[in-house]
Amino acid sequence: MKFKNFYNSLIFIILVLINLNSCGKIGGVDAKKFPPDPKERVKNNMDQGKGFRLKDKLAGMKGGGNFEFASSNELWRASLDVIDFMPLATANYSGGIIVTDWYSDNHSSNESIKITIRFLTNEIRSDAIDLKIFYKVCKSENNCSVTERSSQLVGELKKQILKKASVYEKTTIKNRNKKKRVKLN
Repeated sequence: MKFKNFYNSLIFIILVLINLNSCGKIGGVDAKKFPPDPKERVKNNMDQGKGFRLKDKLAGMKGGGNFEFASSNELWRASLDVIDFMPLATANYSGGIIVTDWYSDNHSSNESIKITIRFLTNEIRSDAIDLKIFYKVCKSENNCSVTERSSQLVGELKKQILKKASVYEKTTIKNRNKKKRVKLN
């Protein structure tokens, strides 16, 4: 019985010490830096990235970071459109990578290719994507060799992706300008 009371007292003392440890001298606040209106203070905090609104988070609005939906990224859309004939193994927008499954046409059943596209930036430029093509050649069912080759196909695919992405970007800008004009009228 004494041990149980001692144990409870010890826990109580530890909790009190932890709570008192949190207390410290509160620094003075300059009234000139913080507006008296609470709505204005909330707006300032949101602008500085010091808070979030729960209703925005629940509604799926962007907040905190600089994340875009995959459908609004022209490079991502263009890459998926260019390699749409191949089955996808992985497409991770937040990780910035697309990996296709092994693909072979009907003509050569012992050769297949796999494409990986890694996004280095959202800007449409020649060094924005890292594209690799892997070739798998099988002599028999269990005897396959996989090699990475930088062939002419890598350059052609990059070129197609960048062209298509620039067309998407121009269309997006054009649509944005139309919406702005409509709002102004």
